[in-house]
Amino acid sequence: MSIILDAVKYLLYILVFPGFLFCFLSGMLLCGIDRKIVARMQKRVGPPVLQPFYDFFKLCGKETIVPAAASRTAFLLAPLVGLAALVVIQLFIPVFNFSAFSGVADIIVILYLLLIPALSVIFGGAASGSPYAGVGLSREMVTIISVELPLVLVLLAVAKTVGSALGTGLCFSLTQIVAWQAQHGSLIGTPSMIAAAIAMLMIIPGETGSHPFDAAEAETEICEGLLAEYSGAPLGVYKLSHAVKMLTMTSLFVALFFGGIGGGIDRLLLSWGLTGGAAGAIGMLIGIVVLFLLCVVLTIVCISFVHAVTARLRIEQIFKYYWTVVTGVALISLVLAWYGL
Repeated sequence: MSIILDAVKYLLYILVFPGFLFCFLSGMLLCGIDRKIVARMQKRVGPPVLQPFYDFFKLCGKETIVPAAASRTAFLLAPLVGLAALVVIQLFIPVFNFSAFSGVADIIVILYLLLIPALSVIFGGAASGSPYAGVGLSREMVTIISVELPLVLVLLAVAKTVGSALGTGLCFSLTQIVAWQAQHGSLIGTPSMIAAAIAMLMIIPGETGSHPFDAAEAETEICEGLLAEYSGAPLGVYKLSHAVKMLTMTSLFVALFFGGIGGGIDRLLLSWGLTGGAAGAIGMLIGIVVLFLLCVVLTIVCISFVHAVTARLRIEQIFKYYWTVVTGVALISLVLAWYGL
């Protein structure tokens, strides 16, 4: 009986919260807010906040056309693989004190899983047989290489800071990182982590492929590049993956640098005299709301604002930007953390 209950519990984690349904609703809302904010910054009315939902369901109702030169199986499976990887990543990211899946090396797992959505776009584009996709996939590979180095440095800085405090050297468990912050305060308030937080904010637009880091698609230059041959439901899944990745990256930032807020919520509920199951349910609800609001703020700061004021970068500019400016900023935090400063 306990095995069945555990299976149902984990199935709910995967399908409802913090899995697919949560990712779908929150990611699409973030995408809609991003589009609305960018429009307002550019003095336009902009689409409704719910427009990404309308676009997704409209695409799902359209005919899916598979090019004659395409590898049908890879062409159709690639979007689903990328979306599944993003949902799995969200299962490893704690919502303050709650984590569906946790382990001793969550950060390493997330780092590897983050490559899958980008690789799925590359495989899908390559399977389409389009010359535009060939240009786009080479740009996407350069973008991956550009972003990974500073991201690794940021994660190492966080792991070293918490690991040194725990006496373990390096701590790669997001659950332990969040728990440590709940006791000692959020890492965003640690002087040595300020540079890492800034670098992470610079990484998020590149990791999500948002403007101006959308060189792989470049709709005005290479006609959507990797997505040139996609239509119908597969294109809708790619659009959904982009929205979910915005949620994934911003919620990862919250877990890394704002994890201590969860402890504050617990203390607030205790001050109200709430304990036990009621406190857990209310705390989870408050945690979800606060997480989403923080993700909205981060989206506006690191995606919407940059999108509104910056022209699309060329691929060589993206490479130089991440391997010089962002890597240098992230390296500052890593050096400070390594020497305990």
